This record gives sequence, structure tokens and C-alpha cells, in this order.
Amino acid sequence: MRRLVPTGDPRSPVVFAQDTQPVAAPDEALIKVEAFAPNRGETFLLEEPRLDLVPGKDVAGLVVQAAADGSGPPMGTRVVGHPAMGGWAEYVAVPTHSLAVLPDDISAVQAAALPLAGITALRLLRAAGALAGRRVLLTGASGGVGHYLTELAAAAGAELTAVTATPARGERLLELGAATVVQAVTDAHGPFDLVLESTGGADFPVALSKLLPGGTLLWFGQASRTPVTLNFFDILAGPERAVIRHFHYAGAPYGQDLATLVRLVVNRRLHPEIDRVLDWSRTAEVLVDLRERRIRGKAVLTTGAVR
Repeated sequence: MRRLVPTGDPRSPVVFAQDTQPVAAPDEALIKVEAFAPNRGETFLLEEPRLDLVPGKDVAGLVVQAAADGSGPPMGTRVVGHPAMGGWAEYVAVPTHSLAVLPDDISAVQAAALPLAGITALRLLRAAGALAGRRVLLTGASGGVGHYLTELAAAAGAELTAVTATPARGERLLELGAATVVQAVTDAHGPFDLVLESTGGADFPVALSKLLPGGTLLWFGQASRTPVTLNFFDILAGPERAVIRHFHYAGAPYGQDLATLVRLVVNRRLHPEIDRVLDWSRTAEVLVDLRERRIRGKAVLTTGAVR
């Protein structure tokens, strides 16, 4: 079978290679991949790839071999999955606890855009607690996670201010329920009950300073790739009793959250924002554009197996 493997060249991060079809563990289903979606964090791993790196975490496709232990969906079922690795290939083995069944009215392209970004948004908002009536600041809002966070937070009753690099990148966020879109954290009119911070660098202390006394900052990314520097005396002069919490989405099982995301899409309460859909022969150029933040929302690659 064909799979995409790292090159170590930032100008063309992956190439096709021949590989053996994966052998599924007893609690894994073998999936024929129809579509997959890369994530920006994966582009960083490709810059100096480990020898054992086999990328690909967000997939949708068809079960061609059910799990031997009887768990999970039967052969012929359409699914969305979140494997630990290996999804940029014709076939991937996925633990059944990280799969959800797809109804006919969700395409493989829509489904592939859901896993990492959607699960992150769901789990982040659970960590945040009740949102009705709360003022929320979201940095780095125009990526895949940001679009899901905006729609879900607005639906939960939050008054959300989104920070994007350009007004054009914020237009869809307004349609999804953002109350305000600004182009810099300094332009956000606080104070806020909650800050969802994903950029790090110089934005972090500015965002922190916009909290209400006793407010919470959930730190879930560092898209700027610049370390955060905090001045104790600035914090002392800022919001009293501010809470800074680190957040990371990871922790299987993922299947229940995937099923929730699928249900929300079916009920038209969640709308995957897909900037482009291309054949997987163009994965390398998509990865470069994703790394350089030229993609709004998600990009999805198709293997030619989409029904």
C-alpha cells in the first residue's frame, strides 16, 4: 500500500512510499482511509522528524476488517477515527475505542475534519465549566480548534471575543456566533471571565491581564512557537487571584467524543470549517500552507477511495 512519509525537507515535508498493510491488534479495526486532515502541530514534528514518525491522526473511511475481539463496528461500516499515528496512508489500524460510526448524511471529508480539533474544543469547554453569560476571550481563533470553540461556546451562551490575524479570517467566526473579532489581543475589550489562550509568546501576558479578578486562563497551545515570559510584578498589579491552567486534549478513549461531534454535525449544531479539499498527492503543499498559517479552519486530503 501507499503511505506518506517524512522527508525532513520543510519545502516538501512528505513523499509517497510503499509499505506493508498494517496488521490490526485484537482491539483494532482495519480502516480503508477515504480522507484525512493534518493538524498544524504535526507540521512541526515534520521539521526534524524522528525515524519512527508515521504521521496521521485524523481519518475517515471504511472498516474492511472488524476487530478480532468483537468490539467496535462490523466490516463495511463507515467510521471516523483518531489513531495515535499512521493515518496518512491507504489503510490504518485504529483502536475501536477511538472510532465512531458515521451516518449517511455526513461525508468522509466532513468527518475527517473533526477528530483532533473537535475533541480539543469539546474537552476544553468541559474544563472551562458553565459558559452561559460569561465573557470569553479566544486567541488564535481562526484555526480548526478555534472555529469549533467559537460555535460551541456561543451556543452555550458565552459572549466570545475572537482574536484573528486579519478581518477576513474572522468573518466566519462572526457567522458562527462570535460577538466580536479583533486582530490583536491588545484590542480586546475586557475584562473577561475566561481566556482560552493558544498562541503563547507576547500575547499570553496581555491576555492574562484582561481577566476579571478570580478569572481563569486555560492555556492550550503555543502557536507562535515563542516561549512565554511573565513578570511577577505585572501579574501582581493585574487581576487578583487569577488562575492559570495548562490544558492538553489527549487521553483515550476518543470514541464517545467523536460520536458527540458526529451528532452535533447531524443536528446542524456544529459546522466543520474546511478551507480546502484536495487529492492527497498535494499533501506536501497543504502542510506548508498549514504551517505558515495560510489555511483557515481545516484542510482535508482525499485518497481517491471516497464513495
